[in-house]
Amino acid sequence: MAESSHAWINHQARPQADTRCGLAISAPSCCFPCVPVITNISTYCFAELGGLKDLREELQTSCKAWSLKGTILLSTEGINLFVAGDEEMVDRLLARLRAIPGLEKLTPKVSHSDHQPFNRMLVRIKKEIISFGVEGVRPGNYTSPKLAPKELKRWLDEGRPVTLLDTRNDYEVKLGSFKGAIDPNIRTFREFPDAVRQLPEELKNQPIVMFCTGGIRCEKAGPFMEMEGFKEIHQLDGGILKYFEECGGEHYDGDCFVFDQRVGVDPALRESGHAVCYACLAPLDESDQVDPRFVQGKSCPYCYKSEPQQMTEKIAALEEALKKVSNPLPGSIAQENRRPVNIPAALDRHTLLDALVTLFPQIERSEWESRCDAGRFVNYGGKVRGKDHVVRAGERILQIFPPEAEPDVATDIRIFHLDEAVMLIRKPAPLPMHASGRFHRNTLQHLLNLACAPHVPRPVHRLDSNTTGIVLFARTRHFCRVLQRQFIDGTVVKRYLVGVTGHPPQDQFSCDAPISADPDQLGTHRVDETEGLPSSTDFRVLERRADGTSLLEATLNTGRTNQIRIHLWHLGFPVLGDPAYLANGELGDRQTLDAAATAMQLHSWQLSFLHPRTAEKMEFETKRPKWAR
Repeated sequence: MAESSHAWINHQARPQADTRCGLAISAPSCCFPCVPVITNISTYCFAELGGLKDLREELQTSCKAWSLKGTILLSTEGINLFVAGDEEMVDRLLARLRAIPGLEKLTPKVSHSDHQPFNRMLVRIKKEIISFGVEGVRPGNYTSPKLAPKELKRWLDEGRPVTLLDTRNDYEVKLGSFKGAIDPNIRTFREFPDAVRQLPEELKNQPIVMFCTGGIRCEKAGPFMEMEGFKEIHQLDGGILKYFEECGGEHYDGDCFVFDQRVGVDPALRESGHAVCYACLAPLDESDQVDPRFVQGKSCPYCYKSEPQQMTEKIAALEEALKKVSNPLPGSIAQENRRPVNIPAALDRHTLLDALVTLFPQIERSEWESRCDAGRFVNYGGKVRGKDHVVRAGERILQIFPPEAEPDVATDIRIFHLDEAVMLIRKPAPLPMHASGRFHRNTLQHLLNLACAPHVPRPVHRLDSNTTGIVLFARTRHFCRVLQRQFIDGTVVKRYLVGVTGHPPQDQFSCDAPISADPDQLGTHRVDETEGLPSSTDFRVLERRADGTSLLEATLNTGRTNQIRIHLWHLGFPVLGDPAYLANGELGDRQTLDAAATAMQLHSWQLSFLHPRTAEKMEFETKRPKWAR
């Protein structure tokens, strides 16, 4: 809760009135219907309190019975409250509070309104009634000397050397402050201690008068400054509002921000006509309120951020989150992993062993049989499924992997576009896109899931573990389906940069060799002229280098696994650094490079597609890697 900010009402100054309907009515208004008067009180008191849970329950019940609304904060250090309702009921509350040891002299500031300014009644227990976060500051035991408003005015009238220090937040100071006062430029009161430590050293020996709206913050700020070595600290008794009441607006510029429906009051304690931005709490004058950047509840001229600014901040936050979840890498700690096996309709009523051999032909049947015998397949309820278990279409079985640390991967993941529908990432290498082989948690998908939790980004397409560059993710399942349809329809343009061994004789050429549907050794694929899937890649030579290598541009017309690598391997121009598809038509002994190995020269360079929400054409290009410059 903010500090107390209702102005004092001088009851003796009110005109004589008759009492009708239980209300005070002045003579000129006697012909009008009775308008209910709401009594508003605000006050605080630092005192050692106990039994807070029982007191909270009692006050919550009583205030509800008395039809009071507002907020009461209870703490072992005291009480802070804003409450409104019928005057008699308010008096009952005050009588109950004054019966509590330490609160006998509780004195509220009172104002009246013709409507209830609060929506509900809250009684809360807090660590502090005004958040400060500094140990050893106990206003109930000691606070700095108070300076009466009229005495401060006399000092200022006389030109007495004194430093005025505003302890309020930046959005409050914006509305007005004492002339020449130091503004600590803080967003919250918890930032005040650090701001004090930045003050000039010479101020420690000079008289300082600190002030706030109603006085509560100075009760803590004063003792803290004395702890920091300031010798002559005074706090303005009753804050700015009491100064306005007793002295008017002399030596003060502007209005005073208050924490109620009025937003601001002028030195005559009249509502100033300001509004407040509920996004940043900045007070808004009439010109601010007609500014196109002011959107009720969302933004104002002081906190508005353009879409590019918002995207930059969101990207920075997400990249920082990715750094945290990847250090240490989640797969660096050995733990059991489970990976689902999905049974397609074609394998309905097969044995589990036969299904595994069909789904993963690159692994020997004997290995699958050994895993089944070890009880490494279970359903989602944990029941073991043996090799003879008859599977059904749509069934999902979990394969258990014993605890084992995963190989290191590259983690320099960068986001270069982020909006409500899509996320474009520059993937480093080696980094698998999803769980496979030795990798379960050291994958791009798992790291993104951790950084974006509870949201789950959805990959629209995939890159090989050793391939760097652009990867497109969708923010929702719906947007993912829309984008994947574009890939299926062939409307997406994907271009890669490739470093190869040899000099292709033609500047432009294509390869339409079909690629096998099922993986072979180590999960690799091959050209299969009889049963392979239709595949098409266009190539353009960008540079033939003196060392016998070339730099190519590759454009995918289809999207088969390892397509560019396989087509170039088939043509006799294997990709430089490829650990699987080697020169002379040979296959290597691994798919994924070690993190410290020389990078494979295949980079997802350019991507264009239609935005799934706006249908706007989006074109992206990443910076060329060093080997392609």
